[in-house]
Amino acid sequence: MPTYRDEGVVLRTHRLGEADRIITVFTRSHGKVRTVAKGVRRTKSRFGARLEPFFHIDLQCHIGRNLDTVTEVAVLHAYGSVLASHWPAWTAGQVMLETADKLTSEEREPQPAQYRLLVAALNSLSKAEHDADLILDAYLVRACAVGGYAPAIHACVVCGDPEDRGYFHMQSGGVMCAACKVPGAGGVSEQTLDLMGALLVG
Repeated sequence: MPTYRDEGVVLRTHRLGEADRIITVFTRSHGKVRTVAKGVRRTKSRFGARLEPFFHIDLQCHIGRNLDTVTEVAVLHAYGSVLASHWPAWTAGQVMLETADKLTSEEREPQPAQYRLLVAALNSLSKAEHDADLILDAYLVRACAVGGYAPAIHACVVCGDPEDRGYFHMQSGGVMCAACKVPGAGGVSEQTLDLMGALLVG
């Protein structure tokens, strides 16, 4: 049976039967994969708690028809145990995992830029290098940009006016001028747009 080895971040888990779990892992080289960890819910499981959300792991899997089977796993970083002691960081991390899951809808499609962003953001959160909300905002802006959803911030998305950027409407794709703004567009300052620009370029 063909096997592969990769590193990845556990995004989510689901129960399967009495003792197994389906583990969704965002990997560096194979993209998002769905695996089954057999016997992981048993008290004496050889995997222990290494296949929980937030864990950055090195894993080996057998390739299956629908689900791959985890055969070996080692922990690289246990981000969850660190984030659990700080509620803002924990909730920010949950949003990051959900965003990574949504932006990588195709399974087995390598997305190295998204993967590096997620690992870097979780690492920054775990070290409390900056405010959790700022780390989350930076991650969301960059992840959306890498996924092809970068907001236009340099000119009105309707008429192209670069001088009047006083409103922002995400559903329309970015900034709008006073003449083109739609219901629901919120006022935005130049300082905020400058910050968004800085976040987009890293």
